[in-house]
Amino acid sequence: MPILPESPPDAPPPAAAEPVPAAVLFTQLYEELRRMARREVRINGAQDHLSTGTLVNEAWLDISQRPALEFEERGRFLAYASRTMRGLVIDRIRARQAQKRGGGLDITSLDTQSAEQLLQPEALPGLSEAMDEMAALEPELARVVDLKFFCGFTLAEIAVMHEVSERTVQRQWEKARLFLHQALS
Repeated sequence: MPILPESPPDAPPPAAAEPVPAAVLFTQLYEELRRMARREVRINGAQDHLSTGTLVNEAWLDISQRPALEFEERGRFLAYASRTMRGLVIDRIRARQAQKRGGGLDITSLDTQSAEQLLQPEALPGLSEAMDEMAALEPELARVVDLKFFCGFTLAEIAVMHEVSERTVQRQWEKARLFLHQALS
């Protein structure tokens, strides 16, 4: 096995990834954002009152209000955009559930193929509060939930993004699910 030369003691440390402005990432990842928005709208039963394009554009309007927002990696930007989209969907659902807007109306979906669709729109505000509580206590768990549940990434993809083993991400996912289950019951 060849011996690799050591770096000189005065060599600069390896450079971290350069921060990229949100506008550049938005343009580069537009199709991925549309995929996430489609999933978000479908999961939350928001097809009747929110289109994919509207959700992506409203998310961009929200993100663009923060002019100095930069991200060192695409996964962080996607997680941030996912949280923004989730917040927008939850706000829309809260507004629709308000009594003056016919809050007693139940929105249901006939597609029962996905277990994620079992989550009813009226549970989203509680889920949002539970996610905020988890983010305050265990930010890493909240990031895993954002990337897995809201962005649709696999555990393997999340492991690569966080530079940990897939088993570590699986344990974090299970712990987060238990936390959310307890918070929502």
